[in-house]
Amino acid sequence: MIDLYYWPTPNGWKITIMLEECGLPYRIVPVNLGAGDQFKPEFLKISPNNRMPAIVDPEPPARFGAGPVSVFESGAILRYLGERTGQFWPADPRLQLQADEWLYWQVGNLGPMAGQHSHFWNYAPEGSDYAKARYAREYDRTLGVLDTWLADREFILGAYSVADMASFPWVLIAKAMGRSLHDFPHLTRWRAAVKARPAVIRGVDAGKALHAQAARTEESRKRLFEQDAAAIRSEAAAQRTEPNGD
Repeated sequence: MIDLYYWPTPNGWKITIMLEECGLPYRIVPVNLGAGDQFKPEFLKISPNNRMPAIVDPEPPARFGAGPVSVFESGAILRYLGERTGQFWPADPRLQLQADEWLYWQVGNLGPMAGQHSHFWNYAPEGSDYAKARYAREYDRTLGVLDTWLADREFILGAYSVADMASFPWVLIAKAMGRSLHDFPHLTRWRAAVKARPAVIRGVDAGKALHAQAARTEESRKRLFEQDAAAIRSEAAAQRTEPNGD
C-alpha cells in the first residue's frame, strides 16, 4: 500500500485523483501545513522542499532494486505512477514527450500562477494591488493557453492522461478565486468532462474532513506564507528537539 503524504489542496488532489484512477491502494498520511507537519524530520527525509504531496511506495518496480521508493513533487509522482502502472501514461514516445511538456508546463506555469493568484486574492493585506493584478493576468493567460490547446482535442493529449490530472485541480478552483470561465468554452467543456469522472470525484473528496483541522492562527499564517531559509532551519530544528518527534 502506498503512503501518500497529503493535505487537501490542488497539488494534493492531483495524486489522490491518479491513485483513484489507477485503483492503487493507498493510505493518507496527513501533513497539516498550518501546524508545521511539513518540517518534521521524517517528512523532510522524503520531501526536502518541505512541501506535500509525497509518496512512499513499499513495492516499487524491480528496476528500482530492493526497498521502498519515495517520490516528492507532484509532477514527478504522476509520472512515476503512470510508468509504474502503465495507466494514463502514453506508450507512444512522441506522446510521452508531449506528456512531459504539459506536466512541466503545469508545474512551472499554471500551478504557480494560480497559487499566487489565490494567495493575493484570499490572503494578501491591503496595498497589494499590483501583485493582485499581475497574478490575475498570468492566471488568465495560462487558462487561455489551455483553452486554445483544447479547441480541437477532447483531452490534453487526445486521450485522458496524467496531463489532465495535473491541470484539472487548478482549473477546478477558478470560480472560487473570482475567475469566470465564460470566455474559455473549450476549457469549460474539458473541466466538466474531467469533473464528472467517478475517480476524480473520489480523489477531490479524499481527506475532506482534514479541512476541519486546518489551523487559522497568526503562527500558522507565518508557517504558510513567511518562510525563508532561516525560518525553515529554525522550524526543522524545533521539530527535531520536540519530545518523541511530535
